[in-house]
Amino acid sequence: MKAVVCERHGFPDALVIRDLPDPVAGPGEVVVDVAAIGLNFFDTLIIRDLYQVKPALPFSPGAEFAGRVAALGEGVTGFAIGERVCGYMTHGAAREKVVVPAAVLAPVPDGLDLVKAAGLIVTYGTALYALRDRGELKAGESLAVLGASGGVGLAAVELGRVFGARILACASSPEKVAFALAHGADAGFDYSQGDLKATLKAFAGPAGLDVVYDPVGGEMAEQALRALGSLGRYLVVGFASGEIPKLPLNLLLLKNCDARGVAFGFRARDCPEWLREMVAILMGHAEAGRISAHVDKTFPLEQCAAALGEIAGRRVRGKVVLTTGG
Repeated sequence: MKAVVCERHGFPDALVIRDLPDPVAGPGEVVVDVAAIGLNFFDTLIIRDLYQVKPALPFSPGAEFAGRVAALGEGVTGFAIGERVCGYMTHGAAREKVVVPAAVLAPVPDGLDLVKAAGLIVTYGTALYALRDRGELKAGESLAVLGASGGVGLAAVELGRVFGARILACASSPEKVAFALAHGADAGFDYSQGDLKATLKAFAGPAGLDVVYDPVGGEMAEQALRALGSLGRYLVVGFASGEIPKLPLNLLLLKNCDARGVAFGFRARDCPEWLREMVAILMGHAEAGRISAHVDKTFPLEQCAAALGEIAGRRVRGKVVLTTGG
């Protein structure tokens, strides 16, 4: 089988394509013929050894995939050869075949394309974990989404709409704002067009924002935190800007608000049953059309470096997915 391999840490152009032996399913494991692999911003970090998860070299990037069951290990029940499935594995998915514990797999509904299914778990899973479990978002509350046109940002906009929130989508260009508005945001803000804090406060009203969803970090973070109201929740999702902000903790005290970390990967690895529940919810939303599972660009497996370059350059609206032709 062909695989994208990181043999030395570096930028995407350091990745190589190798022919590797096909995997074999052990007890409790499943081999999947991979059709599509979802890529994420953290893939650009993990290959540079800048991510909190640090796999031993060599390894393949890619944390999420979709395909068909090729082989079942001893003791595996609940899956059949040829069944359409998707799964999450932190890293290692960017190859034509993967072997994973059956517990990390979930069925893909017949009405959902495998390419879309491959891009659902991390971005929409992160947003669902953030808004439902960590942010406790309620219908009618105000939600500001930073980086609203990227993968996790778009997912938060769409799931925020499912939850019944009022959503302000914030992004770095008029085109990106328009994209988020087309996917369900109630209002938009282009960072270059004014004062973020003032805009957030005007959108929220006198009580202040209920929830800020921030996958960007950087200089906008404190402004967004200052727009929260009492009992507001600031959700720390990531740092796509490349800058980890240092938030003044006195604001949490003075405003009686919270800053909450959102570590989807740790939660998913700790509790496979929770992950399967989340994926089932997301598949239902996607099949029903409540979320778009928008894929901006696809690349063949062999062009993984170019695909990661698009993500690193912040030129993506929604998801980038690799395809194997299988």
